[in-house]
Amino acid sequence: MVGGAVDRPQGPSGHDGMRARLVAGARLLCLSALLLAGVGAIGRLIGWITLTTTLGPTAYLLLAHPNHVRARLRSAVLGHASAVAVGLACLAAFGLWNHPSIATQHYDTVRQIGAQALAVGLTLLLLHVLDAHHPPAAATTLLITSGISRPGAPLYGLLTGLALVLTIAPLLSKVASDAGGQRTDSGGDD
Repeated sequence: MVGGAVDRPQGPSGHDGMRARLVAGARLLCLSALLLAGVGAIGRLIGWITLTTTLGPTAYLLLAHPNHVRARLRSAVLGHASAVAVGLACLAAFGLWNHPSIATQHYDTVRQIGAQALAVGLTLLLLHVLDAHHPPAAATTLLITSGISRPGAPLYGLLTGLALVLTIAPLLSKVASDAGGQRTDSGGDD
């Protein structure tokens, strides 16, 4: 670090650099579209909404930066598992288990705000203690405590979508890499 800026390895510049970024970007476009369309189709077949907002950033980390600490399967699984446990505990603690979601009400109640704030804080604490840094887990706990992915079918859909992304994304990334595609990960801690 020099002068407060993070030192980063310099990649290709100019025309070759742009071409490499376009190729890597096209790879991510194809892999993420294939992955999320598949997850959505499975959800449609089983009658649950499996595409939730937590899947986008999780898919990005696993596909674009598969070797990064935040994308490691251990971090992703522990992160989302912690988030689900904390989210459900906060729903129960704040008496929100059967409360309508913020999407239905079009506003947050004081109890929902408290549950959401505490759930994110506790999730971040657990991520740090478990050394399982996975930022999308904070979105998972918010989805649960806001009632959007409440216990029942919405939660089952979220869990199914997460399980599918956590299983398929590393495989897609490996297959694409083995087939000659390049990973866009430097493996560093940015």
